[in-house]
Amino acid sequence: MSRIWKLPINIPAQVNIWVTGNDVKITWPKWELSLEIKDFVSLNQENSQLSVAIKNENDKFQKWVWGLTRTLLWNMITGVTTWFEKSLEINWVWYKFEVVWTNKLILSVGFSHKVELITPKWISLSADEKAKNMIYIKWIDKQQVWFFAAKIRAVKKPEPYKGKWIKYTGEYIRRKAGKTWGKK
Repeated sequence: MSRIWKLPINIPAQVNIWVTGNDVKITWPKWELSLEIKDFVSLNQENSQLSVAIKNENDKFQKWVWGLTRTLLWNMITGVTTWFEKSLEINWVWYKFEVVWTNKLILSVGFSHKVELITPKWISLSADEKAKNMIYIKWIDKQQVWFFAAKIRAVKKPEPYKGKWIKYTGEYIRRKAGKTWGKK
């Protein structure tokens, strides 16, 4: 069982953390993220470390929220200092995409129409100039980046027989052999 909740979070030099009631605001000179925490969770900031604690360590729900809160805070601190990036690959002869103004993605993936996806506010899209089949999604909020990447991938899920897919970079998709019972 993981004990991630007991580890303190190191706070970089320019990051400020403001706690007012149940709201936590993490700011950096350019960016700001906020999170609402549960009543039974408390935060303790000493020097350049932040620790998370709960009221009852024997309650399963509180232990679950303890680890979740610590991970969300760590993601927020990491996000405001360095952006999160997720990349996707499009693989098939007729599959194409077009990025319009870093906030609109037009996919042509075998349907009779083109699929248009508008990014949530602030998320930026970009295409690789060298590899024409790569889409990059960047932003400081990890949840929004991964959610939008999953939304793009859900347009055309991987098909293991012909190798047509929109997949995450580094994702392994096992290729399957087709039916061979009729061929002799």
